[in-house]
Amino acid sequence: MDVTIKELSNEACEIESAKEFLYDQIMKVYGIGPTPEFHYDIEGLDEYYVLPSSNAFFVAYDGDKIVATAAIRSYDRDYEFFRGIYSKEDTASIWRLMVDEEYKRRGIARRLVTAMEEFARKEGYVRIYLHTHRYLDAALSFWKSMGYEITVEEDDYDETNHMEKILN
Repeated sequence: MDVTIKELSNEACEIESAKEFLYDQIMKVYGIGPTPEFHYDIEGLDEYYVLPSSNAFFVAYDGDKIVATAAIRSYDRDYEFFRGIYSKEDTASIWRLMVDEEYKRRGIARRLVTAMEEFARKEGYVRIYLHTHRYLDAALSFWKSMGYEITVEEDDYDETNHMEKILN
């Protein structure tokens, strides 16, 4: 297995392949199809990740096959408990880290996170925010192993854990 990681280009065929991979993974993991409320950034991959220089979308390929994705963009949420703490100027946020089941536990997610962290440092971000869900097997332990710490643990319907890592 020779997996390579590349930043997504603004080529229509590459963007469409990434969308198809993401929607396939979302169906497998969450059991839902495309939902505009949650997947607006997938429909606008170029607008959210490719065109802004402060954002990036990474794709892991095994040959021509997409086996994983990860995205990083300026923090743009409006969670009340982070107002005045996170801003789009100093905080990046991780999105769409998805690894195909048959490629899990091979270090691909770690490589993608490393690529995103390097990108964030280069862009001048001082921290990275993400959220995950307690019902996702192994997600919390993975993020903790990468140096991310829980900042807020919600008891919402989605069992959301908000996490951050300060970049050095």
